[in-house]
Amino acid sequence: MNTVSSKHTPVATFQLGGPRAWWIWALSVAFVIYLFSVQTGYSIVNPEVKKSASLTVEQVASIAAVYTWVFAVCQFFGGALLDRLGAHKVLPISVVLVTAGVFLFANAGSYGTLLVSQFVMAVGACTGFVGAGYIGGQWFGMGRFNFMFGLVQFCASLSSAFSGNALQWGLSEMPWRELFNFVGVAGVVLSVLAFLFLKNPTPVESTGAGGASAFIHSVLDALFQVAKVPHVWISALICAALFGSMLAAGVVWTPMLMETRGASPATAAFSSSLLWLGLAAGCLVIPALSDKIERRKMPIVIGIAVQLACAGALLYLPSISIPVAMALNFLFGFANAAHMLCFSSAADVVPPQLIGTSAAFVNGLAFIAGGIMIAAPGSRVVSGMAAGLTDHTLAIAEYAATPITYSLIASFVLALIMKESHPARRR
Repeated sequence: MNTVSSKHTPVATFQLGGPRAWWIWALSVAFVIYLFSVQTGYSIVNPEVKKSASLTVEQVASIAAVYTWVFAVCQFFGGALLDRLGAHKVLPISVVLVTAGVFLFANAGSYGTLLVSQFVMAVGACTGFVGAGYIGGQWFGMGRFNFMFGLVQFCASLSSAFSGNALQWGLSEMPWRELFNFVGVAGVVLSVLAFLFLKNPTPVESTGAGGASAFIHSVLDALFQVAKVPHVWISALICAALFGSMLAAGVVWTPMLMETRGASPATAAFSSSLLWLGLAAGCLVIPALSDKIERRKMPIVIGIAVQLACAGALLYLPSISIPVAMALNFLFGFANAAHMLCFSSAADVVPPQLIGTSAAFVNGLAFIAGGIMIAAPGSRVVSGMAAGLTDHTLAIAEYAATPITYSLIASFVLALIMKESHPARRR
C-alpha cells in the first residue's frame, strides 16, 4: 500500500493485482453467486410460498414481475452510481439490501410483504453482476477487464448450474422459511465482509457539491454520455439477443426439446445444465482469446454462427442421437460466451470513468430481453397448439424456437456490421 497526496489529506491506494485484489474480487463474485442463488431459490420454492401465503397464480406471477422490472429499471443507474461513488459506497449497501429482502421473504405472511421483499432484493441486486465486473476493471486494470469479467460470468454460470440442486436438497431437509433464514444469515456474513473490504484501489473523489440534485444530474449525464455512442447500442443489442436466447433455451426451450427427442426428464434437465456449464467453460476461453488476438468482432461473429449451427442441428436434424444433442447443447452454451465480449466492446469506446455505466447499460438491455424471451417459447407453444400443431413434436419445438432463431440471426447481422473496437485495432 502507498499514499498519494491530495489537497486535503493523504489518500490510501493499493497495488493492482496480487492477493488483496483477488480477495476483493472474490467477495464481489460471492455476492453475484449469492443473489443468483436467491433468484433460483424463488422459482424452486414457489409452490410452498403459494400455499403458505394463500396466494393466487396471478399473485405469484406478479411477485416475480416486480423483481424483474424493478431490477431492469435500477440496472441502468447501478453502473453510474459505481462510477460516481465507487465500490465502497455502493456494493456493501447492495449486499445489505439483498440480505434484508431475503429475511423479509423468509418471514413474509402476506402478499404485500412478499412484494416488498422482491422490491428490496431487486434494488440491491442491480449492482451485483455489474459491480463484480467493475471491481475486476478497478483492481486488475482495464487491460484485464475483459478476462476478469469473463471469470465473473464463469462463476455465475456454475452457480446457475448447481445452486438449484443445492437448494432442492436444502428444501428436502427443512421448511422453505427456515432454509431462507439460513440464506439470510449467510448474507449477514457477506455484508460484514463487504463493508470491511469492498473498495476501489484508489478512492473515488466525490465532493458532494451541489447536493442531491447535482448528483442525480451527474448520474443521468453519465447514462446520456454512454447512450449517445452508437457502438454501445450495437454491443448492447447483440448482448441482449445472445443472452436472451441463452435464458430462453436454458430455462424453457431445451428441456422441452430434449424430451421431444426422447430424452428422459432427468436427461432433459441435465441437458439444460449443460448449457450453463458450456457457458462457464466458454467464459474461460473466449474473453482470453479475444485479448490474445486483440479482436472483439471476429469472436462474436464466430460465436453467433456456432450457436445458429447448433440450434439448426437440434431443430432440423431429427436423426441425431441424444448424446450428440447433449454435446450440441454444451457447444451452444460455450459459443454463447461471446456475449461477454459485448461488455468489453462497449467499455472499449467509453472513457475509463464510465465503464460501470456502460456495463450496466449493456446488462440492462440484456436482462429486459431475457425477461421477454423466457416467456416467448411458452407462449409460442400455446399459440402453436391453437393453430393445430401437436404437442411434444419437433414441429412445435421449431415453432417455439422461432424467437430464439430470429434473435440469433439479427445479432449475426449486427455483429457483421459492427466495427472492431479493441484499442489495438481501432482506427
